[in-house]
Amino acid sequence: MKQLLQIRSLSKTYKTAKNCIYSLKDVSLDIMQGEILGLLGVNGAGKTTLSSIIATLHPPTSGDIFKGGVSIYDDVVSFRRTIGFCPQKPNIDMMLTIEENLMFAGRFFCLPDSVTKQRINLLMEQFGLRKYAQEKADILSGGYKQRFMLARTLIHQPDLVILDEPTVGLDPHVRRDIWEIIKNLRDTGVTVLLTTHYLDEAEKLADRVCLLDKGVIRFIDTPQNLKNLHGQASLEDIFIHLMNQEKEFAGS
Repeated sequence: MKQLLQIRSLSKTYKTAKNCIYSLKDVSLDIMQGEILGLLGVNGAGKTTLSSIIATLHPPTSGDIFKGGVSIYDDVVSFRRTIGFCPQKPNIDMMLTIEENLMFAGRFFCLPDSVTKQRINLLMEQFGLRKYAQEKADILSGGYKQRFMLARTLIHQPDLVILDEPTVGLDPHVRRDIWEIIKNLRDTGVTVLLTTHYLDEAEKLADRVCLLDKGVIRFIDTPQNLKNLHGQASLEDIFIHLMNQEKEFAGS
C-alpha cells in the first residue's frame, strides 16, 4: 500500500491556570491509501483530538501532517477538498429537504450544480435515500440519518473519509448495513479513518487498528497480528488484558 498521510510528532496541549494538559503526545503514524484504520481507546484517550486535527478542525500544538511529502498546512483549503468528515451527531439543516441538503454540500465544495446533481442521483441510489429526497430530515430514523450523513460526506468524492463513531446508538441490523457501506468505500479505494468504541466493529472492519492511551499510541497493527502477539481471541480480550495490566501496575 502507498502512504496517503504521514503524521509526524503531533502533540496537542491545553493550558489551564495551573496545569498543561496533554491530549496527544508526540504521535507519529502513516495512513495508507485504501485502508480502514480503526482508532481505539477509552474516553479521553485522544481519538477525537487526533481525528479532529487530521480533519483540520483543530490545529496541533506541535508536529505536522504530510500528504505527498508536502505539509497539509501549506494549503489547508486544497487539503480539505480531499477529505470528508462525518461527525458522530447528525448536523443536518432541518429547514432543507434531503436533496437540498446534498445540493448545499456540493456547493460548499464549489462543485458545479450539474456535477452535484449527478452525485446526488448516484448517492441517493447507493444509500437508499431516493424515497426521502423531498422530505425534511426530521422524518428520518437514526439509521437513515446516518446514511444521509455518509452520503453528504461523499458528495465531493474525497480520498479520505473520517468517521467519528458512525454506528453509535444504532440497532444491530442497521450497524451491519453501515459496516457494508464502509467496506465498500475501502473496496473502491477510499481510505477510511474509523473512530469507534465498538471493538467488534474494529475487528470486523479495520485493516489496522491504533490504540491510543492518554494521548500516546500503545500499538498499531492488524487485528490478527495483535491477537497472535498477545495470545488473545479478540480485540476486546486484548483491550481488557491491557487495561488490567495497567491497573496492576498503578496499584503496585
